[in-house]
Amino acid sequence: MNVVILAAGMGKRMQSALPKVLHPLAGKPLLQHVIDTARRLSPSKLCVIYGHGGAAVPEMVGKLALDSGAAIDTALQQPQLGTGHAVMQAVPQLDEDAPTLVLYGDVPLTTEQSLRSLVEAAGNDKLGILTVEQANPFGLGRIVRENGRIVRIVEEKDASDLERAIREINSGIMCIPTRHLKRWLAALSNNNAQGEYYLTDIVAQAVSECVEVVSASPSAEWEVAGVNSKVQLAELERRHQLNIATALLEKGVTLMDPARIDVRGELICGRDVVIDVGCVFEGRVELADGVTVGPHCVLVNAKVAAGANIKPFCHIEDAVVGSKSQIGPYARLRPGTELGEDVHVGNFVEIKNSQVAAHSKANHLAYVGDATVGSRVNIGAGTITCNYDGANKFRTVIEDDAFIGSDSQLVAPVTVGKGATLGAGTTLTKDAPAGKLTISRPKQMTLDGWTRPVKVKK
Repeated sequence: MNVVILAAGMGKRMQSALPKVLHPLAGKPLLQHVIDTARRLSPSKLCVIYGHGGAAVPEMVGKLALDSGAAIDTALQQPQLGTGHAVMQAVPQLDEDAPTLVLYGDVPLTTEQSLRSLVEAAGNDKLGILTVEQANPFGLGRIVRENGRIVRIVEEKDASDLERAIREINSGIMCIPTRHLKRWLAALSNNNAQGEYYLTDIVAQAVSECVEVVSASPSAEWEVAGVNSKVQLAELERRHQLNIATALLEKGVTLMDPARIDVRGELICGRDVVIDVGCVFEGRVELADGVTVGPHCVLVNAKVAAGANIKPFCHIEDAVVGSKSQIGPYARLRPGTELGEDVHVGNFVEIKNSQVAAHSKANHLAYVGDATVGSRVNIGAGTITCNYDGANKFRTVIEDDAFIGSDSQLVAPVTVGKGATLGAGTTLTKDAPAGKLTISRPKQMTLDGWTRPVKVKK
């Protein structure tokens, strides 16, 4: 099967310099949603027709092809003279012995199942159209039938009053025998209200040649909804997020409010996972059995092991959280963070590129960067690892059972030995020996005769 995706439109109503098909929905471009769905159909040829937006669209398509290792062809439509003219640009790249499925880069939510139904209905010798009935079909092409059989499609601007009363509309998505498609495209005329070459005009040609025209319908109207404005984009975003939320609920995930979750990638949940309101999940996020995520957390490419509790307002990116750990509130785990079992990371604690072993704690106001922290370590408030000298980064090692007093600075590279204790306010520039107390602070002094300055009245 050939797949042609039309993505040449300007999108004036988007009020943006970004090409319409590159606007994001659930964290990835509209066009990428369509390409991802098309790929699941295993097409022998996949071609994207671009126009407005210069090199931005082919660059994005090229990156997708490079990342996946699967070829995606592109063809330029310049000028843009309608949907029929757009498909003409792909003709040299199509396999004539396979049907051609025509999709649209600004219609992101069509499901694989609906497309398979259309392809199966069309087979190799019929013209298949994905149609849907709408309560308000204003502005859309109508499906004209006679005795139940499709005979043509009429555009809104060219329709009679009787035809405008028809509620069955053309989604634009078609599956077409390629050997006929090439001939039908060559015969198209632009004698219509918009002066364009309509792909829909091939329906009348098919009927005149006694090629059967069949239809299939999607499971829901939103599957064929297109994006022409930021309003429509926002509507589809919420629709898509509600679909994701419904799927999570059906798998047993507890969502405190299904209308207040954003998944911008892949969210994998175990049993008895609870997610509170306002959470955002980006990239690939895995939540194991019994994980709880509090309100307004952001998780990006993260793994959270069983029984962990992510408290409100945490930001976790490219990090691993161990089982039964307690994170937050207001904690930040940056890339390269790996936490063991039952690790406590409290409010306003930031950890980056560090491994923290089981049962260790940094309960508040600390920075742990480029560090290896052992088990049962206590990191006091105000502690920081000074890992950067302005040019290079160095590593700090804190061994098992160490106790780091509040307001300590560990100037890397440095090692705190097993069971060592650092007194509060210590600036550590040399290794602290195991099992001993290390203190670095000036002698406390009291100055007799000192008085606090008093503000002088003017």
